[in-house]
Amino acid sequence: MQYQQLGSTGVFVSRLCFGAMTFGGASGSLYEMIGALKQKDADSLIGTCLDAGVNFFDTANVYGEGESEALLGKALGGRRKDAVIATKVYSRMGPGVNQVGSSRLNIIQQAEESLKRLNTDYIDLYQLHGFDWITPLEETMKALDHLVKQGKVLYIGCSNFAGWHVMKAQCISMQFGLEKFVTLQSYYSLVGRDLEREIIPMLNDQKIGLLPWSPLAGGLLSGKFLRNNAGHQTSRRTKFDFPPVEMEKAYTIIDVLQEVGRRRNASVAQVALAWLLHQPIVTSVIIGAKTLAQLKDNLVSVDVALSPEDLKQIDDVSRLKPEYPEWMFGLQSSDREPGKTRDWSKMMKSS
Repeated sequence: MQYQQLGSTGVFVSRLCFGAMTFGGASGSLYEMIGALKQKDADSLIGTCLDAGVNFFDTANVYGEGESEALLGKALGGRRKDAVIATKVYSRMGPGVNQVGSSRLNIIQQAEESLKRLNTDYIDLYQLHGFDWITPLEETMKALDHLVKQGKVLYIGCSNFAGWHVMKAQCISMQFGLEKFVTLQSYYSLVGRDLEREIIPMLNDQKIGLLPWSPLAGGLLSGKFLRNNAGHQTSRRTKFDFPPVEMEKAYTIIDVLQEVGRRRNASVAQVALAWLLHQPIVTSVIIGAKTLAQLKDNLVSVDVALSPEDLKQIDDVSRLKPEYPEWMFGLQSSDREPGKTRDWSKMMKSS
């Protein structure tokens, strides 16, 4: 296993993080469709991860309506000291009017509940699971800072934030001397590279680590979905079409992943994960699994070395089309170089 610094902290985490979203889930719920794994399966998957050198585990209070945290805590058991645990707060956890969001009240209450379910004295990384449009961000950041000062949380992060959300939070923290976000957890995959427009440049500037979720786009890049094969009927993607994807482009990308995989003796999923691991901004890729076979296949991705040619071939087929202001940045790139002027000829149509 390989390890990388968690944002700008002194903590090192495995390049692969096990996501426990498949743990738990009541009958008929969304989480039953995603996984609904019980304690025996959780013990097996977590044990395999630890034995493989994975030390980073991600969950959320809402996953399985609390079951995910409880199953993860029990699975780690006496090996808690070997793990860096990340969980989240924001989503609704009950019918009460205040059992949702990023208010001081909800954050403090939910942190206490997560600590109990995880059977731990502290949460290594506590993340806001979404942006609260109602609660003042100053209130939210002060509540998170309070948990850190109490020793119940070591580091804070966020998930599913826009770039300006993150920057506003960082500025508030700087203004009041509060804890700052060290990570952002966001959707990022070869069929969903939207982060590259504004968010990744912001993360680089702020030295915030990126934790991609759904790196295989809900199983679309697992190798089951090919142009002439819609995927196995038991696959989550056939029941829960998320994240949204432009399918024709996705199949073209999968064609290339198959080609690169043949050269590298790797599966489609391994190549897709390896591409993310080759991106400098990525701290740890969050993988989920329902079976040991899936988990073991994903774990191999850390050993898949992609050549510059492989990376270029994958980038060529998956890169985003430039949008404003990106194409303007390219046009202006020579402005500060002595003796150079903008090359307008590329934009002029010949008569």
